Amino acid sequence: MPSTDPVLAAEAAHLHRSRAALVAMHERAGALFDGTVTAGDAVSTAYLRQALFRRMVRLQTDPATPPFFGRLDYRREAGAGRDESLHLGRQHVTAEAGDEPLVIDWRADMARPFYRASPTEPVGVGLRRRFGFADGELTAYEDEDLTAPAGAAGDSDILQAEVERPRSGPMRDIVATIQPEQDLLVRADLQTSLCIQGAPGTGKTAVGLHRAAYLLYAFAEQLRRAGVMVIGPNDSFLSYIGDVLPALGEIEVEQYTIDSLLERSLGAELRGVDPVEVAMIKSDARMAQVIARAVWNNLAEPTENLVVPRGSRQWRVPTYLIAETLQNLRDRGVRYGAAREMLPMRLAHQVLLRMEAAGDSPDDRVQAAVARSKPVKDCAKKLWPQVDPRKLIFALLTDEVVLRTAAEGILDEAEIAALLIDGPPRSVRSMRWSSADLALLDAAADELYRTPSYGHLIIDEAQDLSPMQLRALGRRASSGSVTLLGDLAQATTAWSTGSWPVALAHLQQPETRVSELTAGFRVPASVIEYAARLLPSIAPELAPPHSVRRGDGDFAVIASADGDTLLRGIRERIDRPGTLGLICADRRLPEMAGLLTEAAVDFRTLGAAEPGEGAVELVPASLAKGLEFDQVIVVEPAEIVEAEADELTGLRRLYVVLTRAVSGLLVLHERPLPAALG
Repeated sequence: MPSTDPVLAAEAAHLHRSRAALVAMHERAGALFDGTVTAGDAVSTAYLRQALFRRMVRLQTDPATPPFFGRLDYRREAGAGRDESLHLGRQHVTAEAGDEPLVIDWRADMARPFYRASPTEPVGVGLRRRFGFADGELTAYEDEDLTAPAGAAGDSDILQAEVERPRSGPMRDIVATIQPEQDLLVRADLQTSLCIQGAPGTGKTAVGLHRAAYLLYAFAEQLRRAGVMVIGPNDSFLSYIGDVLPALGEIEVEQYTIDSLLERSLGAELRGVDPVEVAMIKSDARMAQVIARAVWNNLAEPTENLVVPRGSRQWRVPTYLIAETLQNLRDRGVRYGAAREMLPMRLAHQVLLRMEAAGDSPDDRVQAAVARSKPVKDCAKKLWPQVDPRKLIFALLTDEVVLRTAAEGILDEAEIAALLIDGPPRSVRSMRWSSADLALLDAAADELYRTPSYGHLIIDEAQDLSPMQLRALGRRASSGSVTLLGDLAQATTAWSTGSWPVALAHLQQPETRVSELTAGFRVPASVIEYAARLLPSIAPELAPPHSVRRGDGDFAVIASADGDTLLRGIRERIDRPGTLGLICADRRLPEMAGLLTEAAVDFRTLGAAEPGEGAVELVPASLAKGLEFDQVIVVEPAEIVEAEADELTGLRRLYVVLTRAVSGLLVLHERPLPAALG
């Protein structure tokens, strides 16, 4: 039915024009892509077709997603150069080329005041309008007069409704609700690295993803060449966030876990698991020194002269000059493999010096020929042998002599003994590489040849990464920048660094400023206050988070965890809007699955090879990090704590689990709750 509000009717008409224009833009891009597109040559044609395909994908429309979410009215009385109105959306929309835009991209400079303007600093904006939608159609609007006296504006009902809207499916973008402190981080310059310490529900993951989208918009040419990569904690997390960037029109961002990234880079398969005490040694930054020494220990001392026959003469290079050549290469600081490739030419240069001293006039072609000669190649191969990263790490972990030679003065006797594999595999091919091993392999590979760098890295849940894993990522940002995201209170690995300055030093970004987000938009006040009882025990240095949501949420703790109580809790919540997550210790998963199956409750198990389908998501505590559900039921907190290697890690795991709730949390227990919960 048409609206009786003329403003709402006018905005609805603009919505329909904008949507039609977006569809037309997509059709034009598709027609160009499907047609005969040619450029100056085959390479240019392929590049043009790729660009058209990217544009066509970016312009795909979702009927449930409106083309715009807000409007800015620039006014002279507020300091603007002229009066004009701009609608803001996820991407730029025009009816025809050269026309005034119907919608401007939220990342454009003209859109910045939507997130930052205030009555005290209107920056030219007289009015800010937010829109409410249902199924992609305009239902409401809300105006904020920035020319009114400071403090006159109230809270935004539309903003609160969007923040508290039930979750279903993957993570969604937050372009309509970005707060000023978040926007400052999102729009930081490409050369600026960021470290964002964020309590649960403060939007740090969303800030990181929107920062990627902003950088790809503002520095498109630079990042199209250098690339952007997102690192997440597990595949479930990457699947959960996977739709955010495409929804913002960005499809060229690589997304990996640290393990999948290193598997891809190294061609090694993750098949093994280390005991915690062994993983901690392998994860220690000192292993980088051990590996570097092991690589360079392969160099041999020259013991005989190099003799190169050429024509009727023989040219000799004495051992002391060969040793000087080797040392000069080492002093240059180049990688082992790169220096190895340079050595034959350096040896050939010594031969040419002798030719010139004898009156010859050799040129570059002669030097290249000498470098390719068998005596020079054999000499270089003997003195600077080829090193394979897998064979090197295999030798370190299986050969006591190799390990002791490389680790002397770096590791102690107990650490050396712990690293050596009992009953080692017979060959490199049968080695079962662990997650910690992949980081060692990467360090060895980088010692041989420089690791390619990306333009920007978004590293989420970074508090769980080891020093060696952080170094692996730092190598991939050696000429770029990073956005490091995490929460020290949620560190659940024994090898985590426990400090952002230390983590940033391993990333080779020591000057990076640490920003802290404490305002929670996702977790209700009652839930975050309950979970925050753990902070004095797990991260006393952090400021306690607070919720900015109006409602306290649905929260209850029941001293019962039998099947009837659990099923009753599920049935009370299963028909509420949004998602329902049932979280328990990993070892309790089969019991929970059996109970749900017997009660005919449809469910899917997170992380399972065949997860199933259903309204209930059965979640092992180890995979809960980074996810969110409208309703959460947590079973036996004490069990979740005890499942970890130590109490501190267990309490941090519990903190993660308790803060997954968006609308309500039910805690069921028969055993006493951990004392830290009070």
